[in-house]
Amino acid sequence: MTIDLTFHGAAGCVTGFCARLKTDRATVLVDCGMFQGSKTLKALNYQPFPFDAQAVDAVLLTHAHIDHSGLLPKLMRAGFAGPIYATAGTRELCAVMLPDAGDIQESEVRQLNRRNQRRGRDPVEPIYTARDAERTMELFRPAKLGREVEVAPGITAVYWEAGHILGGASIEVRVATEEGPVTLLFSGDVGPGGRDYAPDPQGPAGVDHLIMESTYGARLRPTLDPAARRRLLGQELRDAHAAGGPLLIPAFAVERSQELLVDLLALMESGEIPPTDIFLDSPLAIEATEVFQKRGWNRDAGRNPFSELRDSGRLKFLREPWESDELEKLGGWRVVMAASGMCEAGRIRKHLKRHLWDRRATVLLPGYQASGTLGRLLVEGARRVKIQGEDIEVRARIRSMDVYSGHADAAGLAAWAKARRPVSGMVFLAHGEPEALAAMRERLVAEGFPPEQVTIPELDGRFRLGRRSAAPAPQPQRLASAAAGGADWHNLRARLLLDLDERLDAAGSDAEREALLRRLAGEVAVDRGQGEALPAVAE
Repeated sequence: MTIDLTFHGAAGCVTGFCARLKTDRATVLVDCGMFQGSKTLKALNYQPFPFDAQAVDAVLLTHAHIDHSGLLPKLMRAGFAGPIYATAGTRELCAVMLPDAGDIQESEVRQLNRRNQRRGRDPVEPIYTARDAERTMELFRPAKLGREVEVAPGITAVYWEAGHILGGASIEVRVATEEGPVTLLFSGDVGPGGRDYAPDPQGPAGVDHLIMESTYGARLRPTLDPAARRRLLGQELRDAHAAGGPLLIPAFAVERSQELLVDLLALMESGEIPPTDIFLDSPLAIEATEVFQKRGWNRDAGRNPFSELRDSGRLKFLREPWESDELEKLGGWRVVMAASGMCEAGRIRKHLKRHLWDRRATVLLPGYQASGTLGRLLVEGARRVKIQGEDIEVRARIRSMDVYSGHADAAGLAAWAKARRPVSGMVFLAHGEPEALAAMRERLVAEGFPPEQVTIPELDGRFRLGRRSAAPAPQPQRLASAAAGGADWHNLRARLLLDLDERLDAAGSDAEREALLRRLAGEVAVDRGQGEALPAVAE
C-alpha cells in the first residue's frame, strides 16, 4: 500500500490550505481553500487544479473559513461529485459563506470586464458563481465530533474539537494498510483555548504523522481573561471617541464580528464606553450571526453568548447597499464594523476610501493580516494606499489588537503538538508565513521533537508516507518556494508608485520633478539597453 501526501495550499504561506491524500484505493482532500494575499497567490485560484478533480473520492473539511473551504465550488465545477464531510456548524456557515464568495466573484469580474473592455482585453470568467456554491452544498455530509466515519475505501476519519470557530475541527485520518492503520492528524486551525466564546482544542494522543498550522508560530500573546480583554477594547473605544471621528473595524464576518459585538454591547451597557450606534455593515456577518444564535452553544461555558445579538437598540444591521451608503451622511462618533477582515474585499474598502484621509477617524484591526493585503500595509504604517484605483493618504489612526484571535500563539501551538505525542513519523508545518514556520520548527525542536522529524513542505510538495517515515517525492510545482510567502512584484510596484507620488508632491519645483522622472526613466532605459528614454527639455 502506497500513501502519498501532497500540499497544494498554505505551504509556505497562510492561505489556501489543501492537502491531497492518495492511496492505492482512494484519493481524499483535506480542505480546498482559496488563496488570499498577494496577486501572485490569488492568481492560483484561477488556474486549473494540479490534480484530477474527478478522481477525488471525498473532501474532509476542517472549518468554514474561505481559506479552507473557498474553492469547493470550483472543485465541483471541475468534476468532483463525492461527499464533503463537515460538522453541522461548518455546514451551516458554508451555506452562507460560499454563496457570498460566489457573489463577490461575479461582482468583481463584472467590474474587471468593464475595465478590460476599455483596455481592449478579453473578458474573464468568475472562478465560480453563487449558484455553483449552492449546488456544492448538496454534496455536504454530516460528521460528528468523536465518531469514526468511513469516508473512502480504506480511509476513516474522526473529527476533534479545534476551538477555532463554530464547527471547526481537527481531523484524525486512518489509512488501512497490510501492516495496520497509518494515522495522520490534520490540525485545521487551532484555537488558543481559555476563551469564553469557544471550547478548548482537543485531539488524540499518539499519531503517526502530524500536520499542523503555524499562523502565529513566531508570536506570543498575553493570556487575558474576558474582563481584561474588554478593558483593552474599552480603552481603544474611548481613544477613538476622543479623536472625534468614526471607528472602522474591518472584521472577519465569522466569529470575530460576533465576539466583538458581544463585548461592544456589554461595554456600552456598563457605561464604560461612550454610547453610540454600532453598524454591522456586512450581509455575510449578519447571516453568520443568525447561525451563531442557533449553533453557538458553548459546552464549556454552559451558555450561548451570542443569543442576544439582534437588530435592535444601538445595534443596527445593514443588509442593503443603500443602507451602507447612507452612513456617508453621518458625522462624528460611531462604530462601523464591516468585512473583510484583511480589507481585501467587501464594504470595508469603501469606508476606508472615505475615511483613511481623516485624522479624526480610527481603524481598529482585530485579526491576522496576511502578507500582501491592504490590512497588512496599514498595520505596517503605509502612508499611502491604493483603493479601487485611487491613491489615498493615510492620516487616520491605525490600531491593531490580537486579543480576539481565533488562533493559538506559538506557545499554545507547541503545547497542542506536545499533547499529541508520541508522534512516530513526521511533523509537517503548514499554514504560516516563512518566518512563522521557521520559528515554529525551532520551538518544537526545543520542546523535544527531533530536528529530522519536523519539516516545512513547499507548495505542491509530495511525500511518500510509511508509519514512521516520510520521503520527499518528485512533484511539479506551480510557484517557486520564495514566491508563496511574502509580498510579490505587484506589491512592490504599488509601493514604488505610491513612493514616487510622494516624492513628486514633496519636490520644490517642476524642475526637480522632471529631474526625478528623468533619472527614473534613465534607469529603466539602461536596464532595457535603450539608452536615454526621455528627450532633453530645452532650458
